[in-house]
Amino acid sequence: MKILPINIGTKILSLVGAIFFLSLFGMVTFYAKSQEFTILERHHANMDNLTNSINFGLKTIMLAGYADIAKAYAASQKKNKSLIAFDILRRDGKQAFLDNATIDDVNRRLGEEDFIRREAVQVNQLLPEDNVQLIQAVSTGLNVSYQSKVDESSLLTYLIPILNDKECQRCHGSVHSVRGIILITTSLDSVNEAIALTRVQAIKILVFALIGSLILIYLLIRYSIVRPVKNVTNAMTFVANGNYQHKIPVIGNDELSLMATNFNLMVSELVKSHDHLNQERNKLTTIILSSQDGIIVSNEAGEIVLVNPAAERLLDKNAQQIINEGFLHIVDDPEYVQAFLENSGEGMPKSLVYKNRIMNFHAASIKTDKDRHLGSAALIRDVTEEKKLEQKLRLMSFTDKLTGLFNRRYLEEILAKEFDRCQRYNQELSLLFFDVDHFKKFNDVYGHDMGDRVLEEIGKIANQKFRKPDYACRYGGEEFCLILPNTGSQGAYQAAENFRQHVEQMLVDGLHVTISIGCVTMPQCQAANPESFLKFADSALYEGKRAGRNRVILWHEIADKIN
Repeated sequence: MKILPINIGTKILSLVGAIFFLSLFGMVTFYAKSQEFTILERHHANMDNLTNSINFGLKTIMLAGYADIAKAYAASQKKNKSLIAFDILRRDGKQAFLDNATIDDVNRRLGEEDFIRREAVQVNQLLPEDNVQLIQAVSTGLNVSYQSKVDESSLLTYLIPILNDKECQRCHGSVHSVRGIILITTSLDSVNEAIALTRVQAIKILVFALIGSLILIYLLIRYSIVRPVKNVTNAMTFVANGNYQHKIPVIGNDELSLMATNFNLMVSELVKSHDHLNQERNKLTTIILSSQDGIIVSNEAGEIVLVNPAAERLLDKNAQQIINEGFLHIVDDPEYVQAFLENSGEGMPKSLVYKNRIMNFHAASIKTDKDRHLGSAALIRDVTEEKKLEQKLRLMSFTDKLTGLFNRRYLEEILAKEFDRCQRYNQELSLLFFDVDHFKKFNDVYGHDMGDRVLEEIGKIANQKFRKPDYACRYGGEEFCLILPNTGSQGAYQAAENFRQHVEQMLVDGLHVTISIGCVTMPQCQAANPESFLKFADSALYEGKRAGRNRVILWHEIADKIN
């Protein structure tokens, strides 16, 4: 079951109402208690006045010596409608004026029979001798009152001591300070009714005051708090739904109006930020969609949330297929992608061959400053043409344009590597150094273009007639060099001779040329460095020219003659 939210007005009204109720309840309770106390005090005061008046009248009659009149006086007080009971008691709780005990005691004390004895004698014990209130009144000489209940009527009883004043001691002696007790009982029903009426009135006051106050508080809260807060809430709802043009009316100069002002300012700034973010998002979207690089992004759950058109084209998959396969399968190699993410690409090959294309691939996990994983991103670039161009440029940087052979720079690099490998592993290495016989005269007679044609054809034969591990290089001008790894002097001589014969048989536009070749082999020649090794081959070449040209000369055969 859906629980409806409690609005702020109800909360404030409930809270203020509860506080106001407690305050009113306290005030009304205090008022009622005060009224009850006042009523009781007034009743007690009235009873005190009545008892004092009765006590004074009785005392006056007794001092005048009219005991019989005192009895009649006491009897007359019983007719008072405000009194339930009125009796005069002796100190022991017996009703006075019913026997001759006091008369005999007074006559004995006076020495003559001033008072006539009663013929009818009776004893009426109105209060037990051990009555607590009776004992208290007799012992202290002070008025004592107590409440009791008879037949659901509340009674208030007063015990008023009749003090044995100095003028009374002639007849009654001075042994006891209290001669007797006046017992007066009055009903508290009228008092209780007055108190009940007061309580009813207090409750009515409380109810009417509470209802009136709650209505006023409700109106005050509604128009001064709830309505402004509701305006803010509605405005927040509009903004949450994308309506940034909604403004809150600013009324008054209190905290709520300040809140409305700040909210309007916040919305204005939010609109600016939103517009700026939209612009940046549009820029980013344009970049992503128009990028030639494939871009794939996943969320923290590993679900792919972005695939740009370039990624579809490069991977030859549609976006839905890429999404269904998952981030780890974007290049059909989950272990490769996982290792990329775990190691941030460190130590991983950045290029891979995918569907006959060379791809540059990079993937990384996206994390917050607190190392919380937000997702992953992959960048894919097709570098097939770049690699081809790179290889082409690399070849161009090491290739002689005219002959198609390696150039001198590459010769020096390769010769150094092969010379070092030959010495380290004690392997054989041969070097052929040759040039075109009488090439200067050939150029002078037939022209440089014809000379270039000859060099071009020699380069073609060199590429065709030697092994793939061999390196055919143009040293410069009409001079060439061939590096033959793992080749002894006999094999080198045979390869050189075969090559010389092919050149000799070659026709270039009906013209013949010949070459002279110097051949040197490690470790037979014991060259100290690549430069010395090359110099030995050059020396063998020039020895062949002196010997008549168009021949192959081995260094070790002429070494003694040259040295």
